[in-house]
Amino acid sequence: MPEIEITQACSRSDLNAFIKFPWRIYANDPVWVPPLILERKQFLNRKKHPFYEHGDAALFLARRSGEIVGRIMASDDPKCNALHQSNLGFFGMFESIDDQQVANALLAAAADWLRQLGRDEIIGPIDYSIFDLCGVLIEGFQFPPMLLTAHNPPYYRGLIEGCGFEKEIDLYAWWFSNPTEAAKRLRRLAGALEKRREITVRQGNLRDLAGESRKLLQIYDQAWQSNWGFVQFTEREFEFMTNELKPILVPELVWLAEAKGEPVGFILCVPDINVALRRINGRLTTFGLPIGLAKLLYYKGRIKTVRLVALGVVPKYRRHGIAEMLVLRIIEEAMIKRGFIGEASLILENNHMMNRFLKAIGAEKYKTYRIFRRSLENKRPD
Repeated sequence: MPEIEITQACSRSDLNAFIKFPWRIYANDPVWVPPLILERKQFLNRKKHPFYEHGDAALFLARRSGEIVGRIMASDDPKCNALHQSNLGFFGMFESIDDQQVANALLAAAADWLRQLGRDEIIGPIDYSIFDLCGVLIEGFQFPPMLLTAHNPPYYRGLIEGCGFEKEIDLYAWWFSNPTEAAKRLRRLAGALEKRREITVRQGNLRDLAGESRKLLQIYDQAWQSNWGFVQFTEREFEFMTNELKPILVPELVWLAEAKGEPVGFILCVPDINVALRRINGRLTTFGLPIGLAKLLYYKGRIKTVRLVALGVVPKYRRHGIAEMLVLRIIEEAMIKRGFIGEASLILENNHMMNRFLKAIGAEKYKTYRIFRRSLENKRPD
């Protein structure tokens, strides 16, 4: 068997090859959603993505006999390590043919790069942070991925474990199988909350997206700080993420809870733009014509699936029924009135309160993702 050659993807041609390699892996996968090539280029652009203002990353390609057979990204975030008093780095964007030798070489390249920076642990798959694509899908392969959720062949788990990685944490996706029944279970609590008149719940004002985003960031910093994988966004990072989501935001899918005028909770759902992306094969233009763009705009207006991306309440106001009230608004205004269906993801397995709540209102857990960890002192498998 020919040796595996690992090279860092630095040139424009290598970057293009890195981005387009997944088309080989998923050529026969009926539920895979091709990423938008333009978006992937922006995501990896060191001059434009705000992650590179405080972190660093390297891209690697694996070749056998000159043919690309895998790819991986290694990333390092000193800000994250300082926050958690840790000394770890990440691997992400992992794609490989079903070959343990290829996976070994890719993960060893990522580990070596991080080891040279003095890191002693590696975690992944995580692309920059947990709010980007993260985790290996280990259950639910038959269902198409929603926006910003991972999809991969079943053999990826075995390849990563074969390199000495062990489970760090699982994340779940819950499907709202019966919104009408869920609303019935929530209305009694919502009625009791409204009588208190301490909390008001309102729709997000998308005409003042910048102002609303600042409120969401304020809630996020308090609500998520004790969660596994928490990272403190810089203003530029939050602005970058907001601008990415801006074209697909819908007023009925963004709600804020306020107490005496102060923001204390929010819920954010987004239409599953993957439904439209599946139609254009990663390109907005074909032979110079905006065919992909026309398709994207056509199908975007017909999307009826949504993903609950974030639900947070500041610690002081937990157990006040605010989360339940926010979820009820989404179910009533988006699912029942407008006919949306969808999922809540990615819910940490140790977020017992949220998982119990979703189960109690009739949601069904239908996907599981796994993040792995390994000491960098471990020798790579032969």
